[in-house]
Amino acid sequence: MTPWRIRDFHEDDLDAAIRLWDDPAAGGTSPVFGVSDLIGAVRADAPAVVAVVGEEVVGAVVGTVSGARAQLMRISLAAGWRRQGIGSAMLTELERRLVTAGVHRVTCLLAAENEVGALALEHTGYSMHPDMRLYEKLEPVGPGDIGILAQLGGRMIRAGSWAQLSGMTREKELIERRVILPLANSSVAGRLGLVPPRTVILFGPPGTGKTTFAMGVASRLGWPFVELFPSRLAGESPAGLAGALREAFGLIAELDKVVVFIDEVEEIAGLRQPGAAASGQGVTNEMLKLIPPFREREERLLICATNSVRQLDMAFLRHGRFDYVIPTA
Repeated sequence: MTPWRIRDFHEDDLDAAIRLWDDPAAGGTSPVFGVSDLIGAVRADAPAVVAVVGEEVVGAVVGTVSGARAQLMRISLAAGWRRQGIGSAMLTELERRLVTAGVHRVTCLLAAENEVGALALEHTGYSMHPDMRLYEKLEPVGPGDIGILAQLGGRMIRAGSWAQLSGMTREKELIERRVILPLANSSVAGRLGLVPPRTVILFGPPGTGKTTFAMGVASRLGWPFVELFPSRLAGESPAGLAGALREAFGLIAELDKVVVFIDEVEEIAGLRQPGAAASGQGVTNEMLKLIPPFREREERLLICATNSVRQLDMAFLRHGRFDYVIPTA
């Protein structure tokens, strides 16, 4: 068999290292550290070694150093080159560099006991802590979104809120199937020919859980929740309710993902009567103009709630503006 050797990581090795990093067969499970972490580490000259056969990179180990401590990010090894001592050899070579850098403690967090590298760690003297668990949180909003959410009064809904909703099983199953699942699994929905909804109306008598359902959807998706209060918006902007809506949706457009909830939406888009005040018609017209651009963006959902659909303007209910009109009682 062609002999292998261990050497320092070179800049030209990055493409091959990424392929190994992302290959389940070369790592065993999804890595604790992602590809972006790998790229950032090697570009910052973090200690790293590779195993090569001829000119082909078949394995890689990258570490990060903080004072006297080092963290091994991942041990990747091509499937055809396992159980030949390559993983142990890579670790030994990397440790030499770490010790030279003043490291006294080296750790490696694996996502599973059977992940590639576990045997090499044991063979090179690492001790496993059986009581250790990996806790991970993916922040749903970026730094730029935080300020916008503060302006809108938005927030993250506690995880698990949807699962804790009790009663109204039929309505919950309907919303889960038609609204949540296509949004949470857009790639699967696309393969099945399903179009994830962008706008939904919930209707039912007071006390039937419309607000609770909306908050539960946001929790289930892990998206920020923004509730717009028509009466409050009207008093906050010198441009009146129409101008306040325009300003609010302008801010919402800057968010990466969001669930927007408007309760008592008839205050914005109520049934227009002959001779009604022009200001009321202007608010409805403004809302009608805001819906199409909102629908063009992915990872956003507008949920409007009303006690009775009959209270809403017919133009508001016209085909193409709302994907579903769902009763909650």
